[in-house]
Amino acid sequence: MKFRYTGQAGSIRWLSGFLFGVVLAAAIPSHAGPLEQAKRIHDRLAGVPPTEADLVAMRDLIAADNRTGAAAIALENDAFYNVTLKNWAAPWTNEEQDVFVPLNDYIATVVGVVRDEVDFRQILYSDIIYTANSSLGLPAYSNSNNNHYEALESGGYSLKDNLVQRAQSSVTGLPADATAGVVTSRASARAFFKAGTNRAMFRFTLMNHLCMDLEQVHDTSRIPDRIRQDVSRSPGGDSRVFLNSCMGCHAGMDPLTQAFAYYDYAYDMDADPTGENGAISYNTSGMTDPETGTRVKAKYLINATTFPQGYITPNDSWDNYWRKGINANLGWDMTLTGSGEGARSMLQELAHSEAFAQCQVKKVFKAVCLRDPGNAADRGQVTTMVNNLTSGGYNIKNTFAEAAVYCAGE
Repeated sequence: MKFRYTGQAGSIRWLSGFLFGVVLAAAIPSHAGPLEQAKRIHDRLAGVPPTEADLVAMRDLIAADNRTGAAAIALENDAFYNVTLKNWAAPWTNEEQDVFVPLNDYIATVVGVVRDEVDFRQILYSDIIYTANSSLGLPAYSNSNNNHYEALESGGYSLKDNLVQRAQSSVTGLPADATAGVVTSRASARAFFKAGTNRAMFRFTLMNHLCMDLEQVHDTSRIPDRIRQDVSRSPGGDSRVFLNSCMGCHAGMDPLTQAFAYYDYAYDMDADPTGENGAISYNTSGMTDPETGTRVKAKYLINATTFPQGYITPNDSWDNYWRKGINANLGWDMTLTGSGEGARSMLQELAHSEAFAQCQVKKVFKAVCLRDPGNAADRGQVTTMVNNLTSGGYNIKNTFAEAAVYCAGE
């Protein structure tokens, strides 16, 4: 590319041409050698430069056509766990989708599941949690604060070396059948069970783990028999708004969020308005809520006078109305029944969908390649990665390696 100086106007043209060349060069996939590929793979996975020994080892593996082996070296770097994975999961833990939040039980559990190559679907429904190794002498896990994880992070400890998998029920005291992975973690409860009607928990689980908001699953063809009393059937006096808008989300969402009927987040609204020191609350078998007269939490009767003829939640039974209609294309697992009781079985329904697998792969691709899939080659790679994830036991650590290899250049 040649440029000719012709005075001030020529300088502007030269600068414009130069910038265009830089942009063009960045847009064209580079053909990097083994050393450059090694550095890129390490940078994308760990976010820090490799040691000389690691760089040489990765280079030699790539030269021997073993890029996966090279990626495995980068995956052993502490920064992959303390930074890359932490930042990957952090936005899922708050409504603002802010990455700049302290380490918490939700994030630590995601990091631990990736490290241990556990079936990634289990983050939504297993009796599982990761805490710091007791040998570190950190504050004990608490249902009412985040001190345990903040001390783990501020102490600069390696998450790769110091996270321990435990039964969530043994740590938090929830009944084992009431635990549901990160969804019943303290961080998740504080963000999505606090106040409201528990629809937030469902919506953000859908956003974070199926990569779609309610607009994408909007379907007015579903039966509206399970829509609760707090939804007006004629907003602003116009029933068409309900029929063409509100019903499309609530007809499918409300029968699924019924699975959360026994959950809440308890905190002192006057002394602690942000719920910093609150804790997850669950009505166990035999408990009766004084406002509902049943085991169902009072929040399920919020604004019950809006439409008194609406559905009154009697228990935590749920049904997936989206198995039929346009949302059948989310790829529901036909070995499951599409109905059940409680959060665990409902979240298993979501986690076993094809949409869940596709979502995880797309999130990994973006985190590692620093962009969304943008062309036919990218989309083909995503399809390959989804197939490998589902056939490989949902080991998402391998998905990170695949993305890094693909985006390393050739």
